[in-house]
Amino acid sequence: MKKLLILATFGFFSCQNTDKAPLQGTYRLLGSETIKGTDTTRMTVDSSKTEMLKMFNASHFSFFNHDKNLGKDSLNTVFVSGAGTYSLSGDSYTENLDFCNYREWEGKRFHFTLEIKGDTLIQSGEEILPELGINQKIKETYLKIK
Repeated sequence: MKKLLILATFGFFSCQNTDKAPLQGTYRLLGSETIKGTDTTRMTVDSSKTEMLKMFNASHFSFFNHDKNLGKDSLNTVFVSGAGTYSLSGDSYTENLDFCNYREWEGKRFHFTLEIKGDTLIQSGEEILPELGINQKIKETYLKIK
């Protein structure tokens, strides 16, 4: 009986993150689409000018976006970062943004759909922050770094 309980407990905990296992790793943003009302903005990342990485472990995510000109071009200086916890059930993904350099985004929760096709990750959903006037749909495409 004791062995059965130990095996059942081990089996329960070893299966806890099976949905998350294929997600874990580091991804590079390839492109994005943002829809605000009737306006759609599509962006393909020019890797010679900017880079965005998104990382996942079993419980947390983080993202970093920066210009590759080391901030020396005041018109194109970019640095964005954020991190927090997430939950994943099937293709339903929720981010709890605990840290962000845009501080008014901290403490917010965002619901997305994730699709993983081989090494490609597609994240789509809505970012709605009425107090900041933000109501947009996003779709981001990432490639897993090996």
